[in-house]
Amino acid sequence: MPEWLRRPIPKVTELSQVQQIIKQRNIHTICEEGRCPNRGECYAQGTATFLLMGPVCTRSCAFCQVDKGHAPMPLDPDEPQKVAEAVRLLGLRYVVLTSVARDDLTDGGAGWFVATMEAIRENNPQTDIEVLTADFWGGQGGGDPSELQYQRIATVVAAKPACYNHNVETVRRLQGTVRRGAKYDRSLDVLRIVKKLAPTLPTKSGLMLGHGETEAEIIETLQDLRKIDCDRVTLGQYMRPSLAHLPVQKYWTPAEFERLGAIAKEMGFSHVRSGPLVRSSYHAGERD
Repeated sequence: MPEWLRRPIPKVTELSQVQQIIKQRNIHTICEEGRCPNRGECYAQGTATFLLMGPVCTRSCAFCQVDKGHAPMPLDPDEPQKVAEAVRLLGLRYVVLTSVARDDLTDGGAGWFVATMEAIRENNPQTDIEVLTADFWGGQGGGDPSELQYQRIATVVAAKPACYNHNVETVRRLQGTVRRGAKYDRSLDVLRIVKKLAPTLPTKSGLMLGHGETEAEIIETLQDLRKIDCDRVTLGQYMRPSLAHLPVQKYWTPAEFERLGAIAKEMGFSHVRSGPLVRSSYHAGERD
């Protein structure tokens, strides 16, 4: 692994408060389930990205460390309140809510996002909430999948998050290899629908580099995001979680990330984070 991807081992005291609060309530963070390389830094700052609806995903993306391949857990009816308590105890002023894909649920989990947002606001009225959702496609409920997707996104948008994030993850050519069960245009549709429903609501997306994409393909993806008025973007390096996951095809250098970030800013993205260790929720509450 290149030297620029190595992080110092955080002190136990910097991790303990967040881990204790999370474990005591039996709630989950993508920081832990996804083995994020920045979790030590974020925990030391008292921040975390909460993973709703359990740690088991109904999709099987080839890059992701989150558990998959068996039945997801039943929803914990106390989870929204537990997350709200954790936000209060950590003193968070900006929180990111994400989830596993729950294609087994009638609404794909849209209502659960809303319930958690409501619980957070009841306990922490000054806290801004960013959502990072799945594509809300298919699953239970019957009917036209595109109409169901629209309704589910509308449910979350109506709750007025501070930012709506959905990651395209990689370039169009590599979607089938990297994101099993997801589609490039379907993901663009998520962000397009959000802007149709709430034109002033900031939208955000992210890419992981290192799957074999070219710079031209990255730029094309950024252009596709700007065509649908996506406001914010993150670019980071894919790091293989285990030998069972896709191998890294290329480690992009810090200089290359800096150049791509400059290109994104020139395209008109209002908020750009581009670097090897950047992840979709990294420093999410900051603004350029």
